[in-house]
Amino acid sequence: MDLHLHRADYLQVGVTSQKTMKLLPASRHRATQKVVIGDHDGVVLCFGMKKGEAVAVFKTLPGQKIARLELGGVLNTPQEKIFIAAGSEIRGFTKRGKQFLSFETNLTESIKAMHISGSDLFLSASYIYNHYCDCKDQHYYLSGDKINDVICLPVERLPRITPVLACQDRLLRVLQGSDVIYEIEVPGPPTVLALHNGNGGDSGEDLLFGTSDGKLGLIQITPSKPRHKWEIRNEKKRGGILCVDSFDIVGDGVQDLLVGRDDGTVEVYGFDNANEPVLRFDQALSESVTSIQGGCVGKDGYDEIVVATYSGWVTGLTTEPVHKESGPGEEFRLNQEMQNKISSLRSELEQLQCKVLQEREKYQQSSQLSKAKSAVPSFSINDKFTLNRDDASYSLILEVQTAIDNVLIQSDVPIDLLDVDKNSAVVSFSSCDSEANDNFLLATYRCQANTTRLELKVRSIEGQYGALQAYVTPRIQPKTCQVRQHLIKPLSLHQRTHCIDQDRPMNTLTLTGQFSFAEVHSWVVFCLPEVPEKPPAGECVTFYFQNTFLDTQLESTYRKGEGVFKSDNISTISILKDVLSKEATKKKINLNISYEINEVSVKHTLELIHPKLEYQLLLAKKVQLIDALKELQVHEGNTDFLIPEYRCILEEADHLQEEYKKQPAHLERLYGMITDLFIDKFKFKGTNVKTKVPLLLEILDSYDQNALIAFFDAA
Repeated sequence: MDLHLHRADYLQVGVTSQKTMKLLPASRHRATQKVVIGDHDGVVLCFGMKKGEAVAVFKTLPGQKIARLELGGVLNTPQEKIFIAAGSEIRGFTKRGKQFLSFETNLTESIKAMHISGSDLFLSASYIYNHYCDCKDQHYYLSGDKINDVICLPVERLPRITPVLACQDRLLRVLQGSDVIYEIEVPGPPTVLALHNGNGGDSGEDLLFGTSDGKLGLIQITPSKPRHKWEIRNEKKRGGILCVDSFDIVGDGVQDLLVGRDDGTVEVYGFDNANEPVLRFDQALSESVTSIQGGCVGKDGYDEIVVATYSGWVTGLTTEPVHKESGPGEEFRLNQEMQNKISSLRSELEQLQCKVLQEREKYQQSSQLSKAKSAVPSFSINDKFTLNRDDASYSLILEVQTAIDNVLIQSDVPIDLLDVDKNSAVVSFSSCDSEANDNFLLATYRCQANTTRLELKVRSIEGQYGALQAYVTPRIQPKTCQVRQHLIKPLSLHQRTHCIDQDRPMNTLTLTGQFSFAEVHSWVVFCLPEVPEKPPAGECVTFYFQNTFLDTQLESTYRKGEGVFKSDNISTISILKDVLSKEATKKKINLNISYEINEVSVKHTLELIHPKLEYQLLLAKKVQLIDALKELQVHEGNTDFLIPEYRCILEEADHLQEEYKKQPAHLERLYGMITDLFIDKFKFKGTNVKTKVPLLLEILDSYDQNALIAFFDAA
């Protein structure tokens, strides 16, 4: 069934966090509902729609930034009490705006996530989870990595209290009291959890999760072990998932799944006869969707999807048709309503323009006074720097609460900027003198009007580390700029995983010395992405990593006074040896370094590189044939006489040429990895083979896998 929804913007509040907008329960079936939303100014606003206008029910005074907003109440009754988390405090309001609760949790960190079920309150800060009942402390858990969301299976349907934590290390941790019953590995860092159908599905145990790399899944949380029901891969390379809800927007009696993503995409999934999700509708907004709810806000009887965006817009995607069928009298009334609305908007606009002029004059006067300091306008930036497993590149997403004028990108390490299809900004490069001032990249992105979100892609080289800085200038007066810095780590293309292939040929690096557990952990944090900043609990820890470009792996185990690192790639071990030695020297710590090199691992790594290198070289050959084949096609009038392989090249010509544009960087990168592998292999033997590199590059230009392996063995 086709779903047609029409957009209606209701109002704008301040910048919003994830899961801070809810619809209050309706008084009767398909009656209009009130919207309640909290923003970074600390304001809670509840409003409803009357004659197309947003009318406030209540509005609180500004305060601390609101991180979460949930609805609660006595179990099995309408959930219409409003709870907000701000700093380390929980406040409760009635649907009329009267405050009835102020609970100071005494957490040392600000609350990041919250779930409410009857008199039970489940909270999480960055690493700490707390369970309160009637505001009394019940259970506590310290997580090994950051907690992104918390939820509890419905206590009214199940005989037990089962909280679930979504943690940054790609795990869902299922708790009982203060203990973890079991952990569930999911295909990406989970950012949001929700009960399936709003109540846990048929069993009450069905839990939806969304990840920061855009994947979605359903898991049944049984008392003993999880059951994975389905998973949606992010085939279209859309943004990460920030919010989900269940609501029957299609009107077929089955709850649909509503999804909001950080690239502004809103999706609706229906369910087929096998209970598998099917995409029914999608629409792209211009900024990230922080909250999503199904209900009825604009007009009685018309269901809609209500979303809140990062900059605070509350928008409805409604089933109400744009053009209504009406008689002559009704048409006159609608025209009159429209005229009244336009005139009121005009007068409001004039008032705002007068106010802007007054404020601008006031600012000019105050800044000209000798003693007064110029007031720099502040603005919020939401930035993310994440590694994409699919193409081994980093996404830098910059989102500003107002339109972006330009963004300057500066890097003190060699990186490649990749094309992003969704990016409409004009990029210009400045020449750099890397020897004089450590600049390897200077690029300026000039944004089109009303662009509030910019996505860039960069690819780094392992072993080269430093910082990438983004200078963001929005379209506000007076001109101001904010800097966001992101570290590019020595092993930047590695990603955390929870199991590795133990049968691979491994090289081992062992460090011993007078260093503490916290010191060796800080070195690992410096070298590798996705490692928690705080040292994990216990005396010893093991982390597993996978290289997203080559699929090589790394196992790191360390404790006080000892660190052992194993990898099937000698270059990974070489980078670790150099960087860890340098970090220990900075702290004036004497390290004893020993290593065991497995000769078989070199051939193994070359075999992993082989299909990528072969594909790139074959791509180059195909592109060289395109012009000649097109000439033949024009000469002969058709392609029937060509062999299937050549016909296929002509059919895919545009795609091949597009891919070939990116090819020099790909080939250069693969050549660089093979060269590093060659140098590192002999470096551990105490031999310098840099003079033989030109010969190696000659072999690569006329590439043959056996000849390359023979060269590595003979040298």
